[in-house]
Amino acid sequence: MTVTKEIVVERLKTVNGPDFSGNIVDLGLVSDIFIADGKVFFSITVPAARAQEMEPLRAAAERVVKAIPGVNGAVVALTAEKKGGGMEAPVPQKPALRPAPAPAARPAPHAPASQSQGKRGVPGIASIIAVASGKGGVGKSTTAVNIALGLAANGLKVGVLDADIYGPSMPKLLGIHGRPETVDGKILKPMQKYGLKVMSMGFLVDEETPMIWRGPMVMSALTQMLREVEWGPLDVLVVDMPPGTGDAQLTMAQQVPLAGAVIVSTPQDLALIDARKGLNMFKKVDVPLLGIVENMSYFIAPDTGARYDIFGHGGARREAERLGVTFLGEVPLEMGIRESSDAGTPVTVARPDSAQAQTYRAIASKVWERLQEEQGAAAAATPTIVFE
Repeated sequence: MTVTKEIVVERLKTVNGPDFSGNIVDLGLVSDIFIADGKVFFSITVPAARAQEMEPLRAAAERVVKAIPGVNGAVVALTAEKKGGGMEAPVPQKPALRPAPAPAARPAPHAPASQSQGKRGVPGIASIIAVASGKGGVGKSTTAVNIALGLAANGLKVGVLDADIYGPSMPKLLGIHGRPETVDGKILKPMQKYGLKVMSMGFLVDEETPMIWRGPMVMSALTQMLREVEWGPLDVLVVDMPPGTGDAQLTMAQQVPLAGAVIVSTPQDLALIDARKGLNMFKKVDVPLLGIVENMSYFIAPDTGARYDIFGHGGARREAERLGVTFLGEVPLEMGIRESSDAGTPVTVARPDSAQAQTYRAIASKVWERLQEEQGAAAAATPTIVFE
């Protein structure tokens, strides 16, 4: 049976609106419905003041959609971007407040830093690290996948979560085709390539399908790809974060139990300005900074061997020293890296003995060392109660 928007809408008309006043479709609470490979995505508009009590409504909508023959899953989110259905209850006006940084959470004794209070861990995953950038176009995804492969080459069990919903890169970078299978129709099995377990929205929708989603729908999809995937056991899950420092990135940093973050930048001042935004975002949500990578650091002409600092050089290293953050290494602007990435065989796989592959493996080793340092420091800072 082919699932259509019309069928989904008819089923959603059986879900009562808030206070049993009509149904959620006729009240205009349902967003545009997106269907891809049997999965249904939509959001329900609710007033912010009543969002918490509307969870049963969201669950009911999800339940009726999942019951439709041919539906493999549903992502239903609550959004409070606009008023709807006459649900708004008068609430006392309060002065606008600036969001304050969350207080530092103490991890449980001898637990990784990622298992901090308020951030639920993911079963089977020991540590989750984010690879981020303040802007797009700096080679973040290429860096993330080569760091993951470098960690795997050092004997670790590694996974990659492609968190860029709007522009997923992992299917192309790793040359993975096809759709993930499910366990009992509920839990997704990650795709696998080069010893990595991988999940990406690019596996669930066609390459040319535009993802025109609101923030809450993006977060629901990311939550499912993180928590409804058979990841474990993994030593490290590398999250290729979306570029920038918007709502999706901030929410990921706040809700996902990140053990640390790696920032990728190019050397020029413009990129470093945006990289600082990424650094400050992780600082505000108490995610340890594992270090900075300078990508496209320099260019060696293949015919003459002459070196050119096309984007300048050393900017990321100086920024790391200024901020007291570890400088993880510099990666050259090299045609072979681009060619192997486009071919779906990252340079650490295509040319494991090359200088470029060795650079990525060295960066991966430093990332792992920094992760152990941060987790050791967190464990040492936790008080131990002794009963005598």
